[in-house]
Amino acid sequence: MKKLILMVAVLSGLSLNSYAGDPVWLQGKTDQQYEITVYRNASCGCCKGWISHLKDHNFSVKDVVVNDVNPHKQRLGVPAKAASCHTAEVNGKVIEGHVPAQDIKRLLASENDIQLLAVPGMPSGGPGMDTEGARRDAFTVYSMDSQNRVGSFSHYADY
Repeated sequence: MKKLILMVAVLSGLSLNSYAGDPVWLQGKTDQQYEITVYRNASCGCCKGWISHLKDHNFSVKDVVVNDVNPHKQRLGVPAKAASCHTAEVNGKVIEGHVPAQDIKRLLASENDIQLLAVPGMPSGGPGMDTEGARRDAFTVYSMDSQNRVGSFSHYADY
């Protein structure tokens, strides 16, 4: 199977990173580039997968490996109920957990008062959690504005 994927990648001229996870997470890819800072623990493999997902979407990632991500979550105002394994900052916005890059770009491209996007926990099948054979759990990307009002930014069920 790996040989087949490699052959398809070479013949199509695509990068191997595009095949790191579920192709559904490449939908909505744009050429728009943003710099994003990601705070993560060194031992977290899914964080590395999420960073690869961001790079596949033309994000320039500053990967900050820390012993404890919690001080960054507290500094950035991430509510405990929204917590996941990694936290990121981009253009004054906070991104918590396995938020699809498409949603981050949609947030950044629109006029809004949203300060945070979050996918609480670590839903199987989401970007960075989409290893071969992983089940695809439904999940919601939550938003929080400057008045701390929480809403649903997007929902993924049948992907």
